[in-house]
Amino acid sequence: MIEQIWSGKYRIYLLLLPFSWFYGLLSKIRYFCYCATLLKSWKAPCPVVVVGNLTVGGNGKTPFVIWLVEQLQAKGLRVGVVSRGYRGNSRRYPILLNMNTLTSHAGDEPVLIYQRTSAIVAVAPKRSDAVKEILKHSAVDIIITDDGLQHYSLARDMELVLVDGVRRFGNGWWLPAGPMRERASRLLSVDAVITNGGHPSLGEIPMKLIGNTVVNMQTGERCAPHSLMRSVAMAGIGHPTRFFSALNQLGISVSSVIAFSDHKKYDIALLKSLTPENQPLIMTEKDAVKCRYFAQSNWWYLPVSAFIPCKAANQLLTKITALIIK
Repeated sequence: MIEQIWSGKYRIYLLLLPFSWFYGLLSKIRYFCYCATLLKSWKAPCPVVVVGNLTVGGNGKTPFVIWLVEQLQAKGLRVGVVSRGYRGNSRRYPILLNMNTLTSHAGDEPVLIYQRTSAIVAVAPKRSDAVKEILKHSAVDIIITDDGLQHYSLARDMELVLVDGVRRFGNGWWLPAGPMRERASRLLSVDAVITNGGHPSLGEIPMKLIGNTVVNMQTGERCAPHSLMRSVAMAGIGHPTRFFSALNQLGISVSSVIAFSDHKKYDIALLKSLTPENQPLIMTEKDAVKCRYFAQSNWWYLPVSAFIPCKAANQLLTKITALIIK
């Protein structure tokens, strides 16, 4: 329902505009205060690249962060990643992730990034604290922040913004009348715009998500998606429709789909109830990291990887690595 309101399909969003104007005013004032140095930003001793978005969730930001970390690691660089750890609830911060870190403590996205890249990952509500924790334990060449475009208390050397190429910016309004954290004009001041799917605008870098193998959560077995018959699909991500469409394009026979809220916390009883006949249950990798300790033999996930055309990827990576040798 909220997606349809934000798309402009239902004009009920007009009732929320006064709240959006107030949100936008506060956002503009805060941004100005940092630009005018009325509020201070902490500058890390190594380059910091922010990967963020202008809209709420579901833009492909985490797969892009994983791609970026892996590309920089392939060049021999030591990469650290920091995150707010949304929906994580730890008794202490910052947290330096390890193989035993729970998503309930650090959040699902940081755990996924850590498991996929083996980079040093730290989580804290104040991202500068996470950066300091990394630097205390490891000499890194560069820090990537997963989200945090609007977290201006951490100075950055480069800003990269992910855009959903299909949904773009909805009705264009700030929260709560629309999906915007900042207006689209903010793109004029960032270093690069990466567009996930759809049709990139002039100057934007095209990206798509690729996944063609499902993985059993208990055994690690891999198989072609179309071999799973009468599957049930679930997703607790920002834009679950994209995941369900991907399964359909892969030829997976899905009998039903269930969309949960983004960052949904699961338990075994809830997920087992989705497959009363023990059908295959297919989920996103982001969902899977939250279920690894109680995974069942009929549970599978579809890992996806970001793909950026070679020329555009090389140009972007050249700009980023140039920060390190300044």
